[in-house]
Amino acid sequence: MCSDPAADGSNDQPTATTVAAALREAKRSNPYQSVGDFLSNTNKFQIIESTLREGEQFANAFFDTETKIKIATALSDFGVEYIELTSPAASEQSRRDCEAISKLGLKASNPASHYTRCTLEDAKLACDCGVHGVDVVIGTSSFLREHSHGKDMVAITKQALEVIEYIKSRGCEVRFSSEDSFRSDLVDLLQLYRAVDNAGVNRVGVADTVGCATPRQVYDLVRTLRGVVSTDIETHFHNDTGCAIANAHAALEAGATHIDTSVLGIGERNGITPLGGLLARMIVGSHDYVTSRYKLHKLKEIEDLVAEAVQVNIPFNSPITGFCAFTHKAGIHAKAILNDVKLLTSKIKAMADIRPLAIDDTDSIIRSFHLELQDQQ
Repeated sequence: MCSDPAADGSNDQPTATTVAAALREAKRSNPYQSVGDFLSNTNKFQIIESTLREGEQFANAFFDTETKIKIATALSDFGVEYIELTSPAASEQSRRDCEAISKLGLKASNPASHYTRCTLEDAKLACDCGVHGVDVVIGTSSFLREHSHGKDMVAITKQALEVIEYIKSRGCEVRFSSEDSFRSDLVDLLQLYRAVDNAGVNRVGVADTVGCATPRQVYDLVRTLRGVVSTDIETHFHNDTGCAIANAHAALEAGATHIDTSVLGIGERNGITPLGGLLARMIVGSHDYVTSRYKLHKLKEIEDLVAEAVQVNIPFNSPITGFCAFTHKAGIHAKAILNDVKLLTSKIKAMADIRPLAIDDTDSIIRSFHLELQDQQ
């Protein structure tokens, strides 16, 4: 028989009062902190970087092998957890590129994964390339079932389970995703996800393939799915209506664990969640987590590399890296910035009156000043 922890005074479960107090304290230390929720993964998400898969579908994209290797290496050094590659079934060159990148010896936290159709033929090709994992996908909306592959949900489930079993037998990580998730029947989706979860997939995927979802729809679907499966949840958002970043954040709040991104958001049509944009959103409420995992100072370098490869300019309003991202012209904003600069300058001058200053000295003063401002918030 289980004992009652309250009987001996050992019940240390948080009360509503202590939880509320903790949330108030969190808000005082960071007023932009995400709303607390036991499902939320805003402080423990991972990135599936898809520039070398989704990004290849961008109108201007053509990555030769050398460029792919440069991008993969840069992304690995930046700190993304996964790099997703185009299926080797796409072409003979894609297969050779997949094999080359898989042999790079990128850090263990950064395995390469193939994105393939949910067929045994494609799965075998992917596993033969020596990748860490295989991402399989099949359309589940009525539109795709009718016009893409012509299978009903029973056939889709049977095929998915066969492919998952094969990939697992090859020792690869496996993610199963529905395509066009937000236009699929919810009951159909949940039954399919439950079946593949029971089969032992490492992640299930939710895809807003046509970019029609809103943050509220995303939150509702992911939260419902979180109650059905025990495995990780990956999400893929197209940006046709400008909601990709907001949708990604809503998904994490609802319990998703992985977000698909691409550098500068490049991809089919208007692209997907941009790597820099996602991290700009996440650093506001999850500063310590983001800065401890990703080398943000290398973001501009990666964006320059990809922008040159696809012959576009980095947008002026690109989060963090846009040329005017930190430009102030409104009087009230400029005054606040200038007041802080004046105070910082006076600190540097005061120290310079005591002894000569090197660049490292001024850097230290600036860092200390920044930390003081954070403490005052």
